[in-house]
Amino acid sequence: MRMRKKWLSGLMVMAMSTVLVLSGCSTKEGTNTPAPAEGNDPPTEEAAAQDTIIMGRGGDSVALDPAIVTDGESLKIGHQVFDSLLDYKEGGTEVIPGLAESWEISADGLKYEFKLKTGVKFHDGTDFNAEAVVFNFNRWSDPASEYKFEGDSFDYYDSMFGPEDGRVIKEVKAIDETTVEFTLNQPQAPFLQNIAMTPFGIASPTAIQEKKENFKTDPVGTGPFVFKEWKRNDSITLEKNPTYWKEGLPKLNKVIVRSIPDNTARFNALQNGEIDVMEDLNPDDLSILESNADLQKIERPPFNVAYIGFNFKKKPFDDVKVRQALNHAVNKQGIIDAFFAGQAQPAVNPMPPTLWGYNDSIEDYPYDLEKAKALLAEAGFPDGLPDPVTFYAMPVSRPYMPDGRKVAEAIQADFEKIGVKTNIESPEWATYLDDAKAGEKDDIYMLGWTGDNGDPDNFLYTLLDKDAIPGNNRSFYVNEELHVLLTDAQKETDQDKRAELYEQAQVIIKEDAPWIPLVHTTPILAGSAKLKGFVPSPLGSESYAGVYFEE
Repeated sequence: MRMRKKWLSGLMVMAMSTVLVLSGCSTKEGTNTPAPAEGNDPPTEEAAAQDTIIMGRGGDSVALDPAIVTDGESLKIGHQVFDSLLDYKEGGTEVIPGLAESWEISADGLKYEFKLKTGVKFHDGTDFNAEAVVFNFNRWSDPASEYKFEGDSFDYYDSMFGPEDGRVIKEVKAIDETTVEFTLNQPQAPFLQNIAMTPFGIASPTAIQEKKENFKTDPVGTGPFVFKEWKRNDSITLEKNPTYWKEGLPKLNKVIVRSIPDNTARFNALQNGEIDVMEDLNPDDLSILESNADLQKIERPPFNVAYIGFNFKKKPFDDVKVRQALNHAVNKQGIIDAFFAGQAQPAVNPMPPTLWGYNDSIEDYPYDLEKAKALLAEAGFPDGLPDPVTFYAMPVSRPYMPDGRKVAEAIQADFEKIGVKTNIESPEWATYLDDAKAGEKDDIYMLGWTGDNGDPDNFLYTLLDKDAIPGNNRSFYVNEELHVLLTDAQKETDQDKRAELYEQAQVIIKEDAPWIPLVHTTPILAGSAKLKGFVPSPLGSESYAGVYFEE
């Protein structure tokens, strides 16, 4: 017997109402601003179709096929070009229909049948249908796929749906043109949350077959915007999909996403009218933003964690006492006061306290240099570590870390007080991620995570389980007891029981100390006061489909 589900309330609903009060900014060269709208009504569709928005961000994408990346900058572009079977409610994490308009779940949780929208076209003019869904999922699940090219890996698929010898998804089958059936090997509580994610955006099979490895730089989906051009480390240009299946969208004619690594330079570009909206405002610039009537502050709901990870492949970081000592040596509140302008709180656990299943009974390692020295002595280092530590600090700003280098320098000073010297390195972003994934060059590293889907699994399992992909579990941390808890939580459908398992998991993680959780932030974006319809997402990627300008 099957339970009909036309709509799903997500495992976690983050009810967020964001009111963006926006009005006037200068027009840039190359854009075509519509005539002023009358009254308070949005501009007409014809006028809005002339708009161009220029977005400023801190780093470039690694690749444009969302299935082969794990970095947020790549997925932000993928979110505009691709649609997934399901989506998240604007501004939150509740699952809603996407390319699938309805679904049925079997009573045992092992079969999901999706009814697909009809008449949807890929950007290359080919049809979206059940066979396209099957092609994509088979491509991601098959390590020997002829459409998995050199250097590529489907890390998100492996992370969300298990390694090759333990797949959650057993089979994906087209029942007819508009019906696709998923059969699972075992129930997975966050299954619907997972398949709504951007990495599982449905790509044109024809385009993948024809472009082959070039697909990663020339993507083709069904999304509101069509990829046009990528100038590496400079800009990505997208244009309106004139046949988009959501009526009246997109309102914009063109999206240009510019990479401007320096926070101050990016803010200057916004003030000068060179860009319309920017991410990762330098906290020091917040007062300037708030005093400028031509600009608007936009807050993303806090749903992230920034952390320092220990590389278990390198000694002495395989010693828990060393890891605990360094946890005691970091002055988190001092870092927040110096670099986050009050837009952060100290992190205790690897997941944010706004997420269900958070264990608020766990106490943080207090900032205690004497305790840190004592733990180092117990580990055999009474005079501190004998050799300098290679400390990877992020070269780009992120929503959870506006200036990685400055924060790393503050931590470097903290460590030196207990006899731990560090050499800070910040290679180019793509190299940084590759190096941290390989774990051969860094001893400790700085990274962070913005939740993908509103489920604790996406923080704890994805980042710290032994079967999590190396691209996410960059500490190479393994704890068998933790693995049992996290995989049991995936199979458990009772949310209260799942929450108990996650609370137990956080106790283990705190004791093992594979990370120094640093902060949870409220990411600040800034935009032109003429910008309307921009709804910030806790998941870190907003759709530009509903954005428009108003005089």
